[in-house]
Amino acid sequence: MTTTPASPDPTMEAIGQAVVEGRTGDILSARHKLLNLWSEIGVTGDPLHRCSLAHYLADLYEDPAQALAWDVRALDAADAVTEQRAQEHHASLHVAGFYPSLHLNLADNYRRLGSFDAATEHINAAQEHALNLPQDSYGASLRTALDEVAEAISRRDITKRPSAPGPTA
Repeated sequence: MTTTPASPDPTMEAIGQAVVEGRTGDILSARHKLLNLWSEIGVTGDPLHRCSLAHYLADLYEDPAQALAWDVRALDAADAVTEQRAQEHHASLHVAGFYPSLHLNLADNYRRLGSFDAATEHINAAQEHALNLPQDSYGASLRTALDEVAEAISRRDITKRPSAPGPTA
């Protein structure tokens, strides 16, 4: 997002800083920071915080079972995020836009675990929600990933996609 937050949110800023740290290679430190934030937020905390944190934390696990646990938490939290809360964080943010990526990640993890029926359910859900993706580079990258995961599911391929987010093997 290129928009600025409607109001400062220290938790979202801390999540963002940990994400940047993880993407620059310090996976263990980023994971530790996000796990500490999760402990502070709690399972009944702000759904936007829980969704964002769990979504990004999942990417810090190579093991698809560990990533899956966090991706399930992210989807559950997304279901509790209100449109008002999303737009309090960013005026242009819409909850519907969360679902393509959340379902894509679940489909990819289930696929890597060899659970192809569950993977198919989530890739179908991701494709249905893809109408909510923006017509920009982010939307294009997600559409490409949707195609890659759908193809991998059809081939019953359990290997990690080279373009998948997260630590490298």
